[in-house]
Amino acid sequence: MSGLVARTGRHQQRYEAGCRLIAGCIPFKHRNPDEGSNENSEKVVEVLMINSPSGPGLLFPKGGWENDETVEEAAIREAIEEAGVRGVLMEFLGHYHFKSKTLQDEFSPEGSCKAAMFALFVKEEMESWPEQNTRRRSWLTIPEAYENCRHPWMREALKDGFSKWHENKISTGEAFPDQD
Repeated sequence: MSGLVARTGRHQQRYEAGCRLIAGCIPFKHRNPDEGSNENSEKVVEVLMINSPSGPGLLFPKGGWENDETVEEAAIREAIEEAGVRGVLMEFLGHYHFKSKTLQDEFSPEGSCKAAMFALFVKEEMESWPEQNTRRRSWLTIPEAYENCRHPWMREALKDGFSKWHENKISTGEAFPDQD
Protein backbone atom coordinates (compact mmCIF):
# COMPACT_ATOMS: atom_id res chain seq x y z
CA MET A 1 0.00 0.00 0.00
CA SER A 2 1.17 3.51 -0.68
CA GLY A 3 2.52 5.69 2.11
CA LEU A 4 1.06 8.69 0.30
CA VAL A 5 -2.48 9.84 0.98
CA ALA A 6 -4.70 11.70 -1.48
CA ARG A 7 -6.06 15.04 -0.36
CA THR A 8 -9.83 15.16 -0.13
CA GLY A 9 -12.45 17.81 0.57
CA ARG A 10 -12.86 21.37 -0.59
CA HIS A 11 -11.95 23.47 2.44
CA GLN A 12 -8.55 24.40 0.92
CA GLN A 13 -9.73 24.86 -2.70
CA ARG A 14 -8.99 28.00 -4.69
CA TYR A 15 -11.72 29.90 -6.52
CA GLU A 16 -11.59 32.92 -8.81
CA ALA A 17 -14.64 34.85 -10.04
CA GLY A 18 -16.96 31.92 -9.40
CA CYS A 19 -14.64 29.34 -11.02
CA ARG A 20 -13.03 26.45 -9.17
CA LEU A 21 -9.33 26.48 -10.04
CA ILE A 22 -8.00 23.15 -11.25
CA ALA A 23 -4.43 21.98 -11.91
CA GLY A 24 -3.57 19.05 -14.11
CA CYS A 25 -1.09 17.60 -16.51
CA ILE A 26 -0.62 15.49 -19.58
CA PRO A 27 1.99 12.93 -18.50
CA PHE A 28 4.11 11.66 -21.39
CA LYS A 29 7.12 9.54 -22.29
CA HIS A 30 8.94 8.48 -25.43
CA ARG A 31 9.33 4.91 -26.56
CA ASN A 32 11.49 3.59 -29.35
CA PRO A 33 9.69 2.84 -32.60
CA ASP A 34 8.56 -0.71 -33.24
CA GLU A 35 11.12 -3.21 -34.51
CA GLY A 36 11.59 -3.15 -38.23
CA SER A 37 11.47 0.66 -38.33
CA ASN A 38 14.51 2.40 -39.66
CA GLU A 39 17.08 3.50 -37.09
CA ASN A 40 16.47 7.18 -37.73
CA SER A 41 12.77 6.97 -36.91
CA GLU A 42 11.61 9.41 -34.30
CA LYS A 43 10.68 8.04 -30.92
CA VAL A 44 6.96 7.56 -30.42
CA VAL A 45 5.33 9.84 -27.86
CA GLU A 46 2.81 8.24 -25.51
CA VAL A 47 0.57 10.02 -23.03
CA LEU A 48 -0.75 8.56 -19.80
CA MET A 49 -4.47 8.58 -19.16
CA ILE A 50 -6.50 7.23 -16.28
CA ASN A 51 -10.00 5.87 -15.99
CA SER A 52 -12.75 7.78 -14.23
CA PRO A 53 -14.54 6.06 -11.37
CA SER A 54 -17.68 8.03 -12.34
CA GLY A 55 -18.14 6.95 -15.94
CA PRO A 56 -16.71 5.88 -19.29
CA GLY A 57 -13.76 7.40 -21.12
CA LEU A 58 -10.26 8.33 -20.04
CA LEU A 59 -8.89 11.45 -18.36
CA PHE A 60 -5.64 13.22 -17.65
CA PRO A 61 -4.78 13.64 -13.95
CA LYS A 62 -6.27 16.84 -12.56
CA GLY A 63 -7.89 18.19 -9.45
CA GLY A 64 -8.41 21.18 -7.20
CA TRP A 65 -5.59 23.67 -6.72
CA GLU A 66 -5.30 24.27 -2.99
CA ASN A 67 -4.38 27.38 -1.01
CA ASP A 68 -1.10 26.01 0.38
CA GLU A 69 0.53 25.14 -2.95
CA THR A 70 1.55 26.64 -6.28
CA VAL A 71 -0.33 25.60 -9.40
CA GLU A 72 2.75 23.62 -10.46
CA GLU A 73 2.86 21.78 -7.13
CA ALA A 74 -0.86 20.98 -7.49
CA ALA A 75 -0.34 19.52 -10.98
CA ILE A 76 2.54 17.34 -9.74
CA ARG A 77 0.49 16.23 -6.71
CA GLU A 78 -2.45 15.22 -8.90
CA ALA A 79 -0.15 13.15 -11.16
CA ILE A 80 1.13 11.29 -8.09
CA GLU A 81 -2.27 10.84 -6.42
CA GLU A 82 -4.34 9.84 -9.43
CA ALA A 83 -1.84 8.26 -11.85
CA GLY A 84 1.08 7.22 -9.67
CA VAL A 85 3.72 8.96 -11.76
CA ARG A 86 6.50 11.42 -11.02
CA GLY A 87 8.40 13.52 -13.46
CA VAL A 88 9.50 16.92 -14.66
CA LEU A 89 7.00 19.67 -15.49
CA MET A 90 8.07 20.81 -18.93
CA GLU A 91 5.61 23.44 -20.10
CA PHE A 92 2.44 25.30 -19.20
CA LEU A 93 -0.03 24.34 -21.95
CA GLY A 94 -2.80 26.82 -21.21
CA HIS A 95 -6.02 27.42 -19.29
CA TYR A 96 -9.10 25.43 -20.23
CA HIS A 97 -12.62 26.31 -19.09
CA PHE A 98 -15.35 23.74 -18.50
CA LYS A 99 -18.46 23.14 -16.44
CA SER A 100 -18.65 20.29 -13.96
CA LYS A 101 -22.07 18.82 -13.30
CA THR A 102 -20.83 16.97 -10.23
CA LEU A 103 -18.66 19.71 -8.68
CA GLN A 104 -21.16 22.50 -8.08
CA ASP A 105 -20.86 24.10 -4.66
CA GLU A 106 -21.51 27.35 -2.81
CA PHE A 107 -18.43 29.03 -4.31
CA SER A 108 -19.15 27.82 -7.86
CA PRO A 109 -22.89 27.19 -8.10
CA GLU A 110 -22.70 26.86 -11.89
CA GLY A 111 -19.89 24.29 -11.63
CA SER A 112 -17.52 26.53 -13.60
CA CYS A 113 -13.91 25.38 -13.59
CA LYS A 114 -10.67 26.81 -14.97
CA ALA A 115 -7.93 24.20 -15.45
CA ALA A 116 -4.24 25.07 -15.73
CA MET A 117 -2.67 22.21 -17.71
CA PHE A 118 1.00 21.28 -17.99
CA ALA A 119 3.14 18.76 -19.88
CA LEU A 120 4.78 16.33 -17.43
CA PHE A 121 7.74 14.25 -18.65
CA VAL A 122 7.40 10.99 -16.70
CA LYS A 123 10.54 9.70 -15.01
CA GLU A 124 8.98 7.20 -12.58
CA GLU A 125 5.91 4.97 -12.52
CA MET A 126 5.16 4.15 -8.90
CA GLU A 127 4.18 0.60 -7.94
CA SER A 128 1.68 1.93 -5.43
CA TRP A 129 -0.07 5.29 -5.23
CA PRO A 130 -2.98 6.84 -3.31
CA GLU A 131 -5.76 6.17 -5.84
CA GLN A 132 -4.51 2.86 -7.23
CA ASN A 133 -7.65 1.04 -6.08
CA THR A 134 -9.93 3.29 -8.16
CA ARG A 135 -7.66 4.30 -11.07
CA ARG A 136 -6.20 2.31 -13.94
CA ARG A 137 -3.34 3.72 -16.03
CA SER A 138 -3.21 3.49 -19.83
CA TRP A 139 -0.31 4.59 -22.07
CA LEU A 140 -1.68 5.71 -25.45
CA THR A 141 -0.43 7.34 -28.61
CA ILE A 142 -1.78 10.83 -29.17
CA PRO A 143 -4.43 9.68 -31.72
CA GLU A 144 -5.55 6.90 -29.35
CA ALA A 145 -5.73 9.36 -26.45
CA TYR A 146 -7.73 11.82 -28.52
CA GLU A 147 -10.27 9.10 -29.42
CA ASN A 148 -10.61 7.82 -25.83
CA CYS A 149 -10.69 11.19 -24.06
CA ARG A 150 -13.89 11.71 -22.09
CA HIS A 151 -14.05 15.52 -22.12
CA PRO A 152 -13.85 17.93 -25.08
CA TRP A 153 -11.71 20.38 -23.08
CA MET A 154 -9.12 17.64 -22.47
CA ARG A 155 -9.07 16.82 -26.20
CA GLU A 156 -8.44 20.52 -26.83
CA ALA A 157 -5.58 20.54 -24.29
CA LEU A 158 -4.09 17.48 -25.99
CA LYS A 159 -4.43 18.78 -29.54
CA ASP A 160 -3.94 22.54 -29.24
CA GLY A 161 -1.71 22.58 -26.17
CA PHE A 162 0.37 19.44 -25.83
CA SER A 163 0.67 18.24 -29.44
CA LYS A 164 1.64 21.66 -30.83
CA TRP A 165 4.16 22.22 -28.03
CA HIS A 166 5.70 18.74 -28.42
CA GLU A 167 5.96 18.99 -32.22
CA ASN A 168 7.65 22.38 -31.89
CA LYS A 169 10.11 21.03 -29.31
CA ILE A 170 10.99 18.07 -31.57
CA SER A 171 11.29 20.22 -34.72
CA THR A 172 13.65 22.66 -33.01
CA GLY A 173 15.78 19.79 -31.67
CA GLU A 174 15.33 20.73 -28.03
CA ALA A 175 16.28 17.98 -25.62
CA PHE A 176 14.01 16.24 -23.15
CA PRO A 177 15.30 15.08 -19.74
CA ASP A 178 16.88 11.63 -19.67
CA GLN A 179 14.28 8.94 -19.27
CA ASP A 180 15.44 6.15 -17.02
